[in-house]
Amino acid sequence: MFSFFSKTKSITTTELADKLTSSITLLDVRTPEEYRKGHISSAQNIPLNKISGYRGKKDTEIYVICQSGMRSKQAAKQLRDQGYDVVNVKGGMSQWSGKVRGGKA
Repeated sequence: MFSFFSKTKSITTTELADKLTSSITLLDVRTPEEYRKGHISSAQNIPLNKISGYRGKKDTEIYVICQSGMRSKQAAKQLRDQGYDVVNVKGGMSQWSGKVRGGKA
């Protein structure tokens, strides 16, 4: 049943780590500065204030991560409203225990 108040799907960082064994779309909605300090290697940096301009495939799931899970929840809602199939990563990078990559966004 569809509802305007439907909840965004979410997964834990452990579940995300399992998903990363295949090719997924992962958006990191933190600021470029936060992203440069350390991010998941396959993550694409699209800060929350620019998420409305995201143009990706609507036929694949998109995973969204931030530092704690709050900004990614906002981004997931915006993307869902645009017709994307979105999954929020609960706990964000503060819960991530896998490898991170530093460097330029």
